[in-house]
Amino acid sequence: MTDLATLDAYGVLTEPATLTIQRLLPGPIERVWAYLTDGDLRRKWLAAGAMELEVGAPFELVWRNDELTDPPGARPQGFSEEHRMQSRITEIDPPRKISFAWSRSGDVTIELEPKGRQVLLTLTHRRLPERSMMTMVGAGWHAHLDILVARVSGTAPAPFWDTWLRLRSEYDRRVPA
Repeated sequence: MTDLATLDAYGVLTEPATLTIQRLLPGPIERVWAYLTDGDLRRKWLAAGAMELEVGAPFELVWRNDELTDPPGARPQGFSEEHRMQSRITEIDPPRKISFAWSRSGDVTIELEPKGRQVLLTLTHRRLPERSMMTMVGAGWHAHLDILVARVSGTAPAPFWDTWLRLRSEYDRRVPA
């Protein structure tokens, strides 16, 4: 069981190729669920893309990280304005759990658990293929979830790319070699 008083914002490796990260968000659970599954709301913190909420349904996520915050910060060299990823829903239990598979970068499960007036979000990203991917994904999920917290809380998020670059260095220190 998670001790909410000591909830750490950083993701941790719970298995050699599995990253788990948690956030406490203002409820209700249905609103948080909408931010996960509604493409228009999801594009405000992660990636756009319509999603049919049934097991086996394919969907495409479209990242435009420059549009997540104003200002976005300086996009690192080698990153494009847009990134697309084919995905498929592998498990769904509205409004508590969604799992999906990503081509070439593992599987993601997001679980929501009501905690009074708040909601505990637990994200587990499995089958990360290598350490460099773990540091990029750890920083990415961390930065994106920080934006989700800000959006749901009605506050302004920090510039995405500046946050991601800082977090990538931090995850590089935290992820074992």
